[in-house]
Amino acid sequence: MTKETTVTATTERSGSRRAQIVTAHEDPVIAKQIAESLIPDNTEEMATTVENEQVLTTITRETTGGLHATVDDYLVNLRVAAQLTNEDAKSSITTTTSTNE
Repeated sequence: MTKETTVTATTERSGSRRAQIVTAHEDPVIAKQIAESLIPDNTEEMATTVENEQVLTTITRETTGGLHATVDDYLVNLRVAAQLTNEDAKSSITTTTSTNE
């Protein structure tokens, strides 16, 4: 479960926009699991790393609208990844087996 999320946005001298998203998690193992599930969706303008219990993602885009859309998509993916690493979510998954007799 995500304990805290911080988003910081800046405009670079080059005119590009940058956001850094830092999320704090319960332990380093969960942070690593979440980062590993997010990284495959990263574009060339994104970088995700793990530092102890924190996942740090930097997003750089040329337009404010592009940055906003990418951050929004990332936060949705982050929420899903955090829910899937939660023990409560794991215990709510049901497996159904059917047999033909």
